Amino acid sequence: MAPILQLSGISKHFGEGAKRVDILKDINLDVEDGEFVAILGFSGAGKTTLISMMAGLSEPDMGGVIYRGKEIDGPGPERGVVFQSYSLMPWLSVSGNIDLAVNAVHKTKSRAEKLALRKHYVEMVGLGHAADRRPAELSGGMRQRVAVARALAMQPEILLLDEPLSALDALTRSKLQDEFAQISEAEKKTIILITNDVDEAILLADRVIPLTPGPGATLGPHFKVDIERPRDRAELNGDNRFITLRREITEYLMDVGASRNPSGEADYVLPNVTPIARGKSARLPSAYTNAAAASGMQDDYLRFDAVSKVYPTPKGPLTVVDGFDFQMKKGEFITLIGHSGCGKSTVLSMVAGLNEISAGNIVLDGKGVVGAGPERAVVFQAPSLMPWLTARENVALGVDRVYPTAGPAERRDVVEYYLNRVGLGDAMHRPASELSNGMKQRVGIARAFALSPKLLLLDEPFGMLDSITRWELQDVLMDVWARTQVTAICVTHDVDEAILLADRVVMMSNGPNARIGNVMEVDLPRPRSRKALLAHKDYYGYREELLDFLEAYEGGANPDQQTLDRIRAKRARRIESVAAAE
Repeated sequence: MAPILQLSGISKHFGEGAKRVDILKDINLDVEDGEFVAILGFSGAGKTTLISMMAGLSEPDMGGVIYRGKEIDGPGPERGVVFQSYSLMPWLSVSGNIDLAVNAVHKTKSRAEKLALRKHYVEMVGLGHAADRRPAELSGGMRQRVAVARALAMQPEILLLDEPLSALDALTRSKLQDEFAQISEAEKKTIILITNDVDEAILLADRVIPLTPGPGATLGPHFKVDIERPRDRAELNGDNRFITLRREITEYLMDVGASRNPSGEADYVLPNVTPIARGKSARLPSAYTNAAAASGMQDDYLRFDAVSKVYPTPKGPLTVVDGFDFQMKKGEFITLIGHSGCGKSTVLSMVAGLNEISAGNIVLDGKGVVGAGPERAVVFQAPSLMPWLTARENVALGVDRVYPTAGPAERRDVVEYYLNRVGLGDAMHRPASELSNGMKQRVGIARAFALSPKLLLLDEPFGMLDSITRWELQDVLMDVWARTQVTAICVTHDVDEAILLADRVVMMSNGPNARIGNVMEVDLPRPRSRKALLAHKDYYGYREELLDFLEAYEGGANPDQQTLDRIRAKRARRIESVAAAE
């Protein structure tokens, strides 16, 4: 049986002469009728260019896109597209936006047939209750559902999905992944998904194909997903087929990614200089200091005691975080994870001194936290660099302030040591405006470590990056942290990131009135890298516990202690059984 869609020798470039950039080179692919294919790729590799050519929105320089034996020459209703951005008409309702597609494609159908078609797909994506709302009244996930319903209402034979979930938070993304899986089963359509998420690809697809890094990106080996449907994301962590396939795909992507970034790190020596103390400390209540002396609490390097945050609202006080109690040892790395609105970033902003504490105390190295200070360095999701300064000058801004007694050569060595450690030795003199997002975040990491802080705070530092760049920077972070052993807290929504980085993972309950729901000790060897963890026998046990925890709190649920105990016991049994089998 002939493929429904064929890509034959496709190549594409932009620009000419010295400015010519070869985006794609010799792309060949056969997609069978009813098949779900996921194409995984690096940022800038040409994924969107590829899907645009399949949709007929862009023409290849060489080769062609063949639909049912005939080369396409433009867009067609048999190929529906869902892009990362929703592209909805803001003045139209959900129904109105879908009617645009229905009326344009199904001109010969009666009004009743068109209404039935629209209603069917509105209900399929779970928006029956919101059919009369406008896009401004919808969440990001709901808007993407409208885009999916609009594409499906065209009743295409092929559905093209260009990273449709990448802009959504982790919970919304997982919900829509499940919906895509259900739609795929119900509609039996041919689907091509562009994504940078390995788990998403394996969860949804029959075949996963990496796109190599650009320039001149081409398709890599094909990985068949031989796992029956429906697939449960938590249960997959106990399936050896999933574990093996996930490791093979991830290792391939990491290897081809590493080959494009050869290390040219110079052997810089970090000078022996000490930052000065700046800022002020809170005066601790005598009741606290007396209790600390009696109980030995002073041994805790960082301590949260019944910390709460309350915001005034027109309806009365809103308690976001309620009684956060936690202690950390010096040199410990913990991660905070939970659903959106659980207070993770609020806790981080309070210990950073950027958000006032409503009740309780935060004590770092025996001193109460008040206001911001260089002993607490923060890496945000967006690195906030001065775009007109070079990478080196951005790092030097902080170094010059915290090492005023050091000589110019010593301060220069501090800056250049950390820029080399994050892989920017060859790019330190480039303006920040010319750096990619991943390179900018490397500057942010170097800047934070260069301050020699007592506490490193990371607020979803890789959340804006594609997953492959995120892997690279996670390994960079682990490498630099292993050299400094700075006490660190990282807020994340990424389960794998939480395990990779942490000695303990702190799982938050739902907000408002969020508390610590569970604390998971991560007994995995250091130094860690993503590759090493993928091969560790206990890794997927920890992963399953975090996914089960997040599922237990999904949709605002408040699980009882017995449920949480069962989740913990499940992981313990799994690790014991693996050890016994060995």
